[in-house]
Amino acid sequence: MDQNMFEKGMKIRRATLGDAYVDKALTQVDDFTKDLQELVTTYCWGEIWGREGLPPKTRSMINLAMISALNRPHELALHVRGAINNGLSRDEIKEVLLQAGIYCGVPAMVDSFRIAREVLSQIDADK
Repeated sequence: MDQNMFEKGMKIRRATLGDAYVDKALTQVDDFTKDLQELVTTYCWGEIWGREGLPPKTRSMINLAMISALNRPHELALHVRGAINNGLSRDEIKEVLLQAGIYCGVPAMVDSFRIAREVLSQIDADK
C-alpha cells in the first residue's frame, strides 16, 4: 500500500463523507475487511477522487448518477450527503436523479428520490 496515497485518500474521504461516517467505518475494520478499507481509501479516494481532472462537485454528480443506475441504496444515501458536502444544491441533486431516471429507468429514479429525501430530512434534523 502506498502510504502517501492512502493519506491523501483519507483526507478526501473525510472531506466528502464526513468524519463521523469514516470513523464509524474504521471502527468496524477487522482482519477480514482491513484490506478492503485500505483499497477503497487508496484507490477510490486517493487515486481517483484525488485526480485533478474533475472537481469534487462533478465527481459527486457522476457518482449519484452511477449509483442510482446500479440501484445501490446504501451507497446512494452516503453519496447524497457527500454531494452536499461537495457543494451540490438540492436542486442539482434533483436534476441528476431526474436525468438518471430517464436513462436508468423510472424505478431507479423513484427509489433514488425516496432515499435522497430521507437523507436530506436527516440533514435538516441534525441542524
